[in-house]
Amino acid sequence: MALTGKRWLNRRQRRLLMVASVLFALLLWLSPTLRYYTFSLFEYPIHYKEYKHFDIRIPGNYKIHGIDVSKWQSRIDWQRVKAMKVGNIRFSFAFMKATEGSWQSDKQYGGNWENAKKSGLIRGAYHFYLPQVNPKLQAVNFMRVVQLRSGDLPPVVDVEESNGMSGAQIRKGTKTFMDILEQHYGVKPILYTNRDFYKRYFADEPDFKPYILWIAHYHVDELSLPDDANWHFWQHSDEGRVNGINEKVDFNVFYGDSADLRRICVP
Repeated sequence: MALTGKRWLNRRQRRLLMVASVLFALLLWLSPTLRYYTFSLFEYPIHYKEYKHFDIRIPGNYKIHGIDVSKWQSRIDWQRVKAMKVGNIRFSFAFMKATEGSWQSDKQYGGNWENAKKSGLIRGAYHFYLPQVNPKLQAVNFMRVVQLRSGDLPPVVDVEESNGMSGAQIRKGTKTFMDILEQHYGVKPILYTNRDFYKRYFADEPDFKPYILWIAHYHVDELSLPDDANWHFWQHSDEGRVNGINEKVDFNVFYGDSADLRRICVP
């Protein structure tokens, strides 16, 4: 009798476990919120490093700060990113890599795009442009992956390699790419490059004067451009530390306040 009772309890426990599993699966299917938090348990590293400081010098006199990321930062806990505050500095925006060339997409883009939005950050997506590749095919690749919504930052083209192409070829291809994106999304794209590349290929070029500029330039107290153009975003370091990210991160400031930042977003 004792053995039979033991077997009966085991069968009962198995049935209860099966019912509970079915109910939990049903709840996962019905509740996007439960799915998000459940999958987060498996999606993110168990241990994130915690930082008291950003471990870099932050340029003064700027109110709006942000980061940019790609697959090299691996999986990110965006709630921790948004919650981090050092003094009066916290993050307002984040750019993330979406695509490269005519067919590649960043494997972390989907998660970064959705979870940055959920954390409350203003988000933006960028394309790593290859001058030797057909700009129309590159635009198709970006538009296939990136769906912008109201409140998102304009699309970004990251141009920082010549890859054997002439200045005229780089400018013509970049302009074609940006024209296609502007027609598709209804906003002028952002041009990202480093200061030296800008000086060599884009400075004093009338076709690129109307665009929002995002310039990378490290180890300086302030950013100025050789043609006295106005920049909007300045990537001032690639060695920052942020809670929720285990790798080093690019840091940026925006030239303006929160109202100015919202003003350039997709309407």
